[in-house]
Amino acid sequence: MELRYLRYFVAVAQTRNFTRAAELLGISQPPLSQQIQRLEREVGTPLLHRLTRGVELTEAGEAFYQDACQILAHSDAALEKARGIARGINGKLSLGIASSNAFNPKIFSLLRQFQQQYPAIELRQRETNMAELMQELDEGLLDVAFVRLPCESSKRFSLRLVDEEPMMIALHRDHPLSGENELALSRLTDVPPVLFPQEVAPGLYEMMYNACLRANIDLKNACQASQISSSLSMVSAGFGFALVPASMACIASPDVTFHPLRGDEIKTDVAVACRQFERSPSVKRFLQMLGQ
Repeated sequence: MELRYLRYFVAVAQTRNFTRAAELLGISQPPLSQQIQRLEREVGTPLLHRLTRGVELTEAGEAFYQDACQILAHSDAALEKARGIARGINGKLSLGIASSNAFNPKIFSLLRQFQQQYPAIELRQRETNMAELMQELDEGLLDVAFVRLPCESSKRFSLRLVDEEPMMIALHRDHPLSGENELALSRLTDVPPVLFPQEVAPGLYEMMYNACLRANIDLKNACQASQISSSLSMVSAGFGFALVPASMACIASPDVTFHPLRGDEIKTDVAVACRQFERSPSVKRFLQMLGQ
């Protein structure tokens, strides 16, 4: 059954008049009458009672009219949705966020801005470590990912920088240096560092490891956290000190103090990674917003 038959029938049912329905549809009355007759033959029962000055719906016509309206509404919605996806204003966008970026306010400001500009696009967020983000982005499970640089595996993707963030020292409040503002790493040679596994974020791990080496920190006694974010819980428990992104200082803990680095300043970049030559209209809209 063709959709145009349904549109013709709905127009006649709503106007109760073939002449007015034909005017609304932009066709002449005889072809409209013929199409309605073909529809009734296909359905197998009369849908309209022809009157002297118009028409009225049969009982079967009333039921058919309700269903026809729903079918046309679904059809129109499907067309609009497909066209919206093609224009990048509808659809879904799967976003990955590195655990070390989970507290960066600029990232979530960008997501909020994008959602306001394109409310019909569904944002799906996933937070995990850098290694898994790169793998899922490569396999097409994610459309874009907010990564933290340096990251060697990110070089095979297209990258756009969105923020630069300094690293800070997280220290237990009972340490004698916890009352100072800035701290040099070299003053913490008596405190074991809390590191995350190298495979989680090799580039970031190497940068932090080398900074500790330059400061003569004893890495043999280093403690290991599962993620950079969980290192704060270990500092709070008294395991040692940790190097964390400055945005993580927003995590209120009565047992942890945060200190900017003195001397050997360490900065990391927050970037959006996507596949080279990405064709997704939603991704293109997202990158276009970043460019603005």
